[in-house]
Amino acid sequence: MDSHGQYEQQVVWTVVGTDIGPLLLAATRDGLVNVVFHATEAVRDKALDRLGSRLGSEPVEAPDSPLLAEAIQQCRAYFAGERRDFELPLDWSLISGFNREVLRELASGVPYGAVVGYGDLAGRVGQPGAAQAVGLAMGANPLPVVVPCHRVVESDGGIGGFGGGLETKRQLLALEGVLPEPLF
Repeated sequence: MDSHGQYEQQVVWTVVGTDIGPLLLAATRDGLVNVVFHATEAVRDKALDRLGSRLGSEPVEAPDSPLLAEAIQQCRAYFAGERRDFELPLDWSLISGFNREVLRELASGVPYGAVVGYGDLAGRVGQPGAAQAVGLAMGANPLPVVVPCHRVVESDGGIGGFGGGLETKRQLLALEGVLPEPLF
């Protein structure tokens, strides 16, 4: 407890190696709260500083924490092609409002191996003219891969943007069978 008698938010993290590079996974008692691409030391340190300031608690490296165990296992199974859906408790505290609504719809309504257009996703949450706002919500997604923003593409067939980089998006879509595997 802190000096005000409140329980402090415990934030634990680890880095998991994947086919798309190291992923930082962070969790609270409520669930997985953050996934960060390309978690090199510099990226990791910046992400942990930001996470600590947003949640009001210093993140603690704890690769053996029970709070992370299932997320680690499911990520490994996903990248091994053995899992199509993540079934994890998620802590949505880093996102709110329209962005949270869009990301929840994405998580529940766009299955493995499928894609949706930015405008289509906007329509699903009752905002048919908000394709650009959906793009911003994808960019603000604190839980990429698990909340599959890589499945959101342009209506004209373009791949669209991606916070993890377009090559990472292509790799994730290839893993799910949406795009062909690159030849080399």
